[in-house]
Amino acid sequence: MSTGIWILIVIVALLAGLALGFFGARRYMEKYIRENPPISEDQMRTMMMQMGQRPSEKKLHQMMNSMKQQQSEKR
Repeated sequence: MSTGIWILIVIVALLAGLALGFFGARRYMEKYIRENPPISEDQMRTMMMQMGQRPSEKKLHQMMNSMKQQQSEKR
């Protein structure tokens, strides 16, 4: 084979690997964040207390549900 064909094969393989790696990593991170949300109720409760609010359970559940709803709308 000529050198030009080898260079073309290497470039195509590199581009295909980059594309597959990008989409694979993206899918993995979306699944990871769905299963392990970045903020929990305890963290939200602590944050609200630091801001000087007394969080009730109802308010915490409302905020968590609104966050989950926003995440599901983005997909």
